[in-house]
Amino acid sequence: MTVVLRMVLRRVLLLVPLLLGIILFVFLVMRFSDMDPASAYFQGANPTQEQLHEFREENGLLDPLPVRYAAFVGDLVTGDMGISVLTRAPVWDQVTTALPLTLQLTFLGLGIAVLIALPLGVLAALYRDRAPDQIIRVVSLVGVAAPAFWLALLLIQYLAVGRGWYPTGGYINPQDSLRGWLNSLTLPALALSLPVAAQLTRVVRTAVVEELDRDYVRTAIGGGLPPVVVVGRNVLRNALINPLTVLGLRVGYLLGGAVVIETIFSLPGMGKLMIDAVRNGDPAVVQGVVLTTAVGFVVVNLAIDILYLLVNPRLRSAA
Repeated sequence: MTVVLRMVLRRVLLLVPLLLGIILFVFLVMRFSDMDPASAYFQGANPTQEQLHEFREENGLLDPLPVRYAAFVGDLVTGDMGISVLTRAPVWDQVTTALPLTLQLTFLGLGIAVLIALPLGVLAALYRDRAPDQIIRVVSLVGVAAPAFWLALLLIQYLAVGRGWYPTGGYINPQDSLRGWLNSLTLPALALSLPVAAQLTRVVRTAVVEELDRDYVRTAIGGGLPPVVVVGRNVLRNALINPLTVLGLRVGYLLGGAVVIETIFSLPGMGKLMIDAVRNGDPAVVQGVVLTTAVGFVVVNLAIDILYLLVNPRLRSAA
């Protein structure tokens, strides 16, 4: 356990320069973008150059970049993401309001992807190069090539408009109706998860096939152990270690894909918040959403790394 704690602490410490790099990158991109906080603040008011200059001076927009970056990092440490120049509301409040929905959609999609990929990947490996394997490989190939937004439109057309089983958009709070909440997120989560499920199916199949070819599997089955016991107790436990790392990367895809999916289904999450901010030229909100998404991706991958350490004894012994 001491080895695991030491490796976890090492990874946590590595997060500090990584997060500072992410903050610096987002800061520079936003500063060199076409978005002008002063113009957004006076949107529709036809301000004079003196008013624009005064606003920039009061808000530190004319300070040197290093000074502005230091102030920006200092504000983030205290939880201050700035003020929206349009709504005059703290960006932190807007992000924390939209974030729970995006997290619900992301992890619901992740759960659906795992529930689809795990049995299909194992089934394809057990029936390697036979009919079930060929069918699953073709279907997964189609799933990998299908964009999430296209799947979303198909699901709306056939299951919402055509069958009327699900709403075409909108969000219902789980506190108001658990069934309504599930119905409102089913189609978005499916559209988001199917490409991930297809990719994960291929990864699981490859990992299980490699594990089935190992000597200990043939020895155990030859020694009289039922194949179901060997596969369930040993093969799956060893084979599913590598897909964990892929799963962490797919969480980033789900967070990024939620931007488009939330817009299609009119869900008031982080994606819609960012799209509206870009459309209205509100750089503070865009900056806050991008930073939150990037930090979330890093934290999730840290959690996956820790889980990988816990389930992989070979990595611990190597350390």
